[in-house]
Amino acid sequence: MRRALVTGTAGFIGFHLAELLLQEGWAVHGYDGLTDYYDVALKHRRHAILRQHARFSASEAMLEDNDGLQRAAADFAPDIIVHLAAQAGVRYSLENPRAYVDANLVGTFNVMEAARALKVDHLLMASTSSVYGANTEMPFHERQKADTPLTIYAATKKATEAMGHSYAHLHALPVTMFRFFTVYGPWGRPDMAYFSFARAILDGRPIDVYNAGEMWRDFTYVDDLVRGIRLLIDAVPPAPEAGAAPIPGDSLSPAAPFRIVNIGNSESVKLTDFIDALEAALGRKAQRNPMPMQPGDVPATWADAALLRALTGYAPQTSVAEGVQRFVDWYLDYRKDAG
Repeated sequence: MRRALVTGTAGFIGFHLAELLLQEGWAVHGYDGLTDYYDVALKHRRHAILRQHARFSASEAMLEDNDGLQRAAADFAPDIIVHLAAQAGVRYSLENPRAYVDANLVGTFNVMEAARALKVDHLLMASTSSVYGANTEMPFHERQKADTPLTIYAATKKATEAMGHSYAHLHALPVTMFRFFTVYGPWGRPDMAYFSFARAILDGRPIDVYNAGEMWRDFTYVDDLVRGIRLLIDAVPPAPEAGAAPIPGDSLSPAAPFRIVNIGNSESVKLTDFIDALEAALGRKAQRNPMPMQPGDVPATWADAALLRALTGYAPQTSVAEGVQRFVDWYLDYRKDAG
């Protein structure tokens, strides 16, 4: 039985990945601090679902608690580690930047130390499309420079990529970083725009539409995302001396078993079109309140996911209409249960 330590299992993406691994017969140990950045009750409900699996266990502690993390990792003895826990949110990083340094830099360092000490087969860590920052050449591909982050959130994620490369080089530790593109779906984060839009539309309140809707995002359905992560677990970056056959467009480092991979739908969708899909699924019209662009926001994201396809044979393909309908179906049930 394969064993995975997954950080952030009470979070949106970590919950879905843990479910997928458990369905495949893995043993999964979750590690999550259940912070109050958003509704902790939602996080507890995710963990409660996972705890129904006999092969799931969890530590509820902060990444910054290095002793606790090292003990939990050593006791579980994972084959691989998938590091998804982080202080998320582009806009919140403008209000509380220190939280990002603590969780994303110190916490990630502690995770890498656990992977080094246990000599895991593969360390996979989440990055973000936000690292592309002020880049304007699209679609974004992994070999582009990403030296112009626009928020401290993006800057901490870019730093973890550099940290991961150094550990891959120094300790021959295979590391894959994946960059997410606007993930949405059931059990999502209430602070995300689509979630708050649905809540406001049903409550008859207006929604704030930034840059008057002149924004484009590569919306990626969560099931597609975690399927990509699952397949990348088996795409272990080879050491430079291994002499592996070159893959066109590969981001594999010449100095370490290290690779960066985009996971996106490879389609840039206008925000207003996404709102149209949400209105259609809810059967209600939104009151749209046009707002200026927020600091740190970018007008567009668009993933080149050719490397993911080359490594795994897989390409995310859930349409926005289908994905939004699945989210709305879940949200209406969740809202009813929550009262």
